Amino acid sequence: MPITTCVFDAYGTLFDVAAAARLAADEPGRDALAACWQKLAADWRSKQLQYTWLRAVTGDHADFWDVTQHGLDWAMEANGLDSLELRERLLALYWELRAYKEVPAMLAQLKAAGMNTAILSNGSPDMLDGAATSAGISGTLDDILSVEDVGVFKPHASVYDLVGKRFGCAKEEVLFVSSNGWDAGCATGYGFTTAWVNRANEPVDRLPWTPAHILNDLTTIPKLVASL
Repeated sequence: MPITTCVFDAYGTLFDVAAAARLAADEPGRDALAACWQKLAADWRSKQLQYTWLRAVTGDHADFWDVTQHGLDWAMEANGLDSLELRERLLALYWELRAYKEVPAMLAQLKAAGMNTAILSNGSPDMLDGAATSAGISGTLDDILSVEDVGVFKPHASVYDLVGKRFGCAKEEVLFVSSNGWDAGCATGYGFTTAWVNRANEPVDRLPWTPAHILNDLTTIPKLVASL
């Protein structure tokens, strides 16, 4: 069955989650952040994801913006940063994350080929709309699907169900793309064809399922779709 629908995770897949810390670190007077911004960004992202998993397991759902703030608070304390002004600046920049350089052209190629395109993310609708608008990719997305419609974070199956409900497609018609190996692996178990964008060259997660395809970036997604 040919692929008709290409669905992307947002943070780390389409949008560079390290951009907020990197941009803030380049601003004047940010010497303390400049000395640790890479570790701060990694800690922030790690805690953000951990908190989504814990909330999914316990059933204590929260808006992704709350989770994002809690992750940053932990990361700032862990890195010895205690500045309310810096906290507010980092959070503001998170609403304006940059897309990876290959994203606009890749999405345009998919649309030209007649594909449905969408985001499927843990992010809240307003966060995702802000990021897509800031990155200039809203016009090449048919929809932005958020876990807020089901009240639980990925990789719960009800999140992946949103794709079929929105586009009326079979699982076999979907290519799901994520920069999170666990997300791509779990989506494989759900029944999607999957691609893991392994930008950091990490090992494959030890899960019952593995991504069908492993890529360095998103550049070759249109070619991959055409070959499936």
